Amino acid sequence: MTNTLEFPSLGAPILEERPWAVYSACRGADAELFFAKTRADERAALAICSTCPVTEECLVFALETRERFGVWGGTHERDRRKLLRA
Repeated sequence: MTNTLEFPSLGAPILEERPWAVYSACRGADAELFFAKTRADERAALAICSTCPVTEECLVFALETRERFGVWGGTHERDRRKLLRA
């Protein structure tokens, strides 16, 4: 008799929630950069976003989830607040 253990499938929640993230330019980058404490870090994060093929999807996600902090989709918090008011 063989004992086998069965484990439930553990999906990757980030990929289920944001499948486009696998193509993001920020993938593997230090997340702290995108939650910048300085303008220089914010500019560096925005520079990465400017090369990203999924910026639009990222921005849509940030707007739909009302992401309040960080750089998302080539925008910072102030940009997203303006977009949501418009």
